[in-house]
Amino acid sequence: MTPDWDQLELDDELIDVLLAAELNKPAKVQQAVIPLALAGKDLLVNSPTGTGKTLAFLLPALQHLLDFPRHQPGPARVLILAPTRELAQQIAEQADAFEETSGLRTILVTGGVNYGSQHALLEQPHDILVATPGRLIDLLNAQQYELEQIEWLIIDEADRMLDMGFAESVKLIAGSAMHLKQSLLFSATLESSGVKKFSAAIQREPEQLEIQPPKREKGKIVQRWYQADNAEHKFKLLCRLLTEFTGRRIVFVRKREKVDELAGLLRQQEIKTITLRGDMPQDERQKMIERMERYADATLIATDVAARGIDIEDIELVVNYDLPRQADVYQHRIGRTARAGKTGVAASLVEAHDVELLGRIERYQAAKQGSKIERRVYAELKPQFKFPDARKRTKKKKSKSKTKKK
Repeated sequence: MTPDWDQLELDDELIDVLLAAELNKPAKVQQAVIPLALAGKDLLVNSPTGTGKTLAFLLPALQHLLDFPRHQPGPARVLILAPTRELAQQIAEQADAFEETSGLRTILVTGGVNYGSQHALLEQPHDILVATPGRLIDLLNAQQYELEQIEWLIIDEADRMLDMGFAESVKLIAGSAMHLKQSLLFSATLESSGVKKFSAAIQREPEQLEIQPPKREKGKIVQRWYQADNAEHKFKLLCRLLTEFTGRRIVFVRKREKVDELAGLLRQQEIKTITLRGDMPQDERQKMIERMERYADATLIATDVAARGIDIEDIELVVNYDLPRQADVYQHRIGRTARAGKTGVAASLVEAHDVELLGRIERYQAAKQGSKIERRVYAELKPQFKFPDARKRTKKKKSKSKTKKK
């Protein structure tokens, strides 16, 4: 039986906010994390996105601050690091919801924002600092902020943090928190990105939690792939998908140059598109996300760097126009749909040169997620050529290598 919030030893100030938001019961990740965090454990948590993990670390952090109030105002005692500006902003917004009842103040510091305005904020008393590593390192190097009072360090999406090259920055930040008592590290994947090794460098004997949410908390992602003969055929398949699924959609490409090119072609087909590139200034990126949230039928064209950390409600379809080179990146992409228990579709468009990538992704999905990617064909867009099944091709390559060794 799912426990109530008060069984997790949370104060009424926090529970009132949760109930007002119609969050009547804790999710599985919250049930697992909150008691251990409040017991003072360092935690390494493997949990999928979209399952309530933000509250899993926010609630115990807020409870810690309430349990051990300080005598006079000062800088933050809890530091939360996120790999992207969008994710950091989402975390800060969730923390802000508790300020009125708890009296605990959160400040957000990310790149793409004027240094002067952020410095002015940091001089004001606050309890929680949510930051991206790059901007925080800049402030530390400029001696505009100190981490001496940090007691808790929380790192969200650690796998993405490493992929983006922030490992050394985070280690430096952790080392600057001289009075750090506890750390919580969250990641959607552990194996391929070196998260465990990273954890060993900054945590003290962390307890590892593997969270697989129950079916009622999971959204069901239907995964499909379509064979594309060439670039022209691939674009026709994309248009067919975007006309079949008329809600909010995200289309992923590998390179930012492709974002505007593809958006232009789709607009010629009278398909409403919004673009998100990694080189956009923060204010422009935010405008694009807000535009996406205003329309119920828009298509967002994005790169992985640009889309990391975004959380847009009711994404009906995710299309991998270009397959990612890493299987865990595929998992992050498709995790943009079927959130909060809803359903969604993830479709991949596969050309002959993508067969090995597809095989890698299929094996990862089968082993780590227990899911399959089904091949689909539109009758009016049947492929004219054949290429071997990805798994069969991989087996052939392995057998050839064994023969050579002999």
